[in-house]
Amino acid sequence: MDLSENQTLIDAVDARTKLAGSNKMEILLFSLGTRETFGINVFKVREVTRTPPITRTPNMPAGVEGVISLRGNIIPVISLGKFINISGAEGCNSETMMVTEYSRRTQGFLVQDVDRIVRVDWDKVKSPESVLSGHEGLITAITELPDGKLVSILDVEQILVSAFGEEAIPDLQSVQSERQHTVFFVDDSIVARKEIAQVLEKLGVKHHQANNGMEGWERLRALASRAQAEGEDLSQSISLILLDAEMPEMDGYVLTRNIKGDPRFDKIPVVMHSSLSSEANRAMGKSVGVDAYVAKFDPVVLADTVRPLLQR
Repeated sequence: MDLSENQTLIDAVDARTKLAGSNKMEILLFSLGTRETFGINVFKVREVTRTPPITRTPNMPAGVEGVISLRGNIIPVISLGKFINISGAEGCNSETMMVTEYSRRTQGFLVQDVDRIVRVDWDKVKSPESVLSGHEGLITAITELPDGKLVSILDVEQILVSAFGEEAIPDLQSVQSERQHTVFFVDDSIVARKEIAQVLEKLGVKHHQANNGMEGWERLRALASRAQAEGEDLSQSISLILLDAEMPEMDGYVLTRNIKGDPRFDKIPVVMHSSLSSEANRAMGKSVGVDAYVAKFDPVVLADTVRPLLQR
């Protein structure tokens, strides 16, 4: 696909807010020089462009080619082929670059070529544990296109942590309350689940977790049914629900809509915690009824959002 055609497609991203609550997403397909097809959520991609001159810098992690100046900002450039150990990846020789925005970070990803944008149903997107994947830990999900082609969806969060390391969680003011609170959180990223758990522990809050939207909804319904059978108020055992937007099998927008449509959860606030931080995505969260929307991953902002909801 011609890069100018791709740019036209990327420019139309904001018009895709209608996908909220439809359990669908759109992914940009690309290749890294092999027969395997990769994908990335369109909402993470700011633009697709020809690779500008890259300045090599010392002590860069493996797979990080250097930095570029993009509209006055210095951003790192990662060769995805090298990073996930694809034999023969050419790094700086790649002519195509995807500029991505993720968790308040902007970076360039070098790829061999971009193909097209496709719409997929989240319930057809499976976690990599259930299928074979040759890039263990760097693929967050796999889906199948109508023509039978499998697409490996990149775990950008894991790639960035692997490249640049994890940020230390600072000391946080604990939740001041007469009762012990429990947060139920749902996220398909191992990195995110670890970070969320650390924040909640520093807040002095207990937590339960699920690894995707469908699993989260099944567990939440089971907890609600148990509380109902025992004549208890569910809000006494779950104080807050924290969930990601992008998740295999059921996305966070559908999960929120399900929660908000069930009166057993009426007293429990829902916070969306997502790497998709644009105003369009915030509007999507608001349209399905989230009580707060927090961009990943700022532990202080997450704590400052959760704390008052638990103390009120």
